[in-house]
Amino acid sequence: MNRLGGIALGAAVIVAVLVAVLAPFFLRRYGIYLISMWAVLTIAAIGLNLTLGYAGQVSLAQGAFVGIGAYTVALLTQAGFPYPAAFVCAGALCFAIGWGLGYPALRVQHHYLAFVTLAFTTLVFLVLRNEEWLTNGIYGITGTERPVFFGWSTGSALDFYFFCLGMLAVLSAATWWMLRSPWGRAFLALRENPIRALSLGLDTRRYTLMAFAIGSSLGGMAGALYAPLVQFIEPNSFGLGMSFNLLLMVIVGGSGYFFGPFVGALVAVLLPEWMRFTEGYYLLVYAALVMLMMAFCPSGLLGLAGRMSKAMTRQAPSALRAERTDA
Repeated sequence: MNRLGGIALGAAVIVAVLVAVLAPFFLRRYGIYLISMWAVLTIAAIGLNLTLGYAGQVSLAQGAFVGIGAYTVALLTQAGFPYPAAFVCAGALCFAIGWGLGYPALRVQHHYLAFVTLAFTTLVFLVLRNEEWLTNGIYGITGTERPVFFGWSTGSALDFYFFCLGMLAVLSAATWWMLRSPWGRAFLALRENPIRALSLGLDTRRYTLMAFAIGSSLGGMAGALYAPLVQFIEPNSFGLGMSFNLLLMVIVGGSGYFFGPFVGALVAVLLPEWMRFTEGYYLLVYAALVMLMMAFCPSGLLGLAGRMSKAMTRQAPSALRAERTDA
């Protein structure tokens, strides 16, 4: 990235942070709920972007891990566990399950792996729906309380939004650091050419499992925030629809771009709301817009922005040389 691009990116990040902090003070309760949902789903999409965009492992199970995290927190807090302990348990449980789910990725790739993770999502959905002794089945779980930290209650919509925003900032910073560590370079090598990475001495088996485990853990932590946000969870919320929606966020924002999940989640959460003026046709319009974007910009919105930036950078020296020639 050139210096001008770096300055533009830094300015965009600063503006986005200011908007995220100040926007809720000008929104009604439902608007605050929407941007809280954006923060929660962005965390889950960051995990999927790590698995898919950086490590190159196709997964359709992220919605299931959000469900596992949500149910873990709901059940543990009802049993009397403090929310921080339940949050950690949700992330740890999804890490362990994600590690186990990563083993099929050692044997199958691409669409075969997608079918394996699709089957896992279906299995989790059936467990959540049918095992009423544990999950209360189709009746769901209500009343997941929002946490209190050192006298600060997150019971109000505004306070819980800032809690979600803070968790998004912490987990994003941790992911940013990891991607710029040797782990991140190993994930990229795994995505680009796993055979060459193996020949260079990289433990591809270990890093494949780690990509699944960390991405799944982020999904579980997103679920740990989802449960107290909506305060009612039931199996249908974590079916294939959520997994496909999270995949859409990563692809629309830009798979393999760090800020892709932020942009993709913003589009997936807010665009359907803005399209409601079309009444019963808003889902058709939304789907058509997504298909058009994928047809003309398969690298996502950030990929499009990157191409435009490079084009402008190339045109600037050409224009300068033309002016000097005319002079």
